[in-house]
Amino acid sequence: MAEPTPADRFRAAVDSRDLAALAELLTEDVRLYSPVKFRPFEGKAMVMGLFGVLVRLFEDIRYIGRYDGTCETSADGKEAPSAVLPFRVTVSGRQVHGLDLLHFTEDGLIKEITVMVRPQSAVQALGGAVLAGLAAEGLVPAEQS
Repeated sequence: MAEPTPADRFRAAVDSRDLAALAELLTEDVRLYSPVKFRPFEGKAMVMGLFGVLVRLFEDIRYIGRYDGTCETSADGKEAPSAVLPFRVTVSGRQVHGLDLLHFTEDGLIKEITVMVRPQSAVQALGGAVLAGLAAEGLVPAEQS
């Protein structure tokens, strides 16, 4: 049996809502580009705070595929091993479709994540709930929520 890829380990951690396993997969300087905020979430502590909020918001999440390859990262413009994980999730009774684009270091840690979500109404609803959750955790100023 083949050893799980970094994308497999990410998917398993999200599926099981295992925040500790998820944290082990991230670089200390990870960046997450979100559809709900113009600037990226930067650093493991902030990204893990975001994942903590998402675990509470998501009624379910189901990954429906995986595409592997390489892609240029936003941070340094260099190509890195990458995977795209399309997903479906329910948030506040609404079906949301999305993609997680993961960029990996050579040793298999995640250094950058880009999340795309549709439809626009879901992005707006999710954005408000995420920012309120981050403000409640003290991770962003309350005026941003």
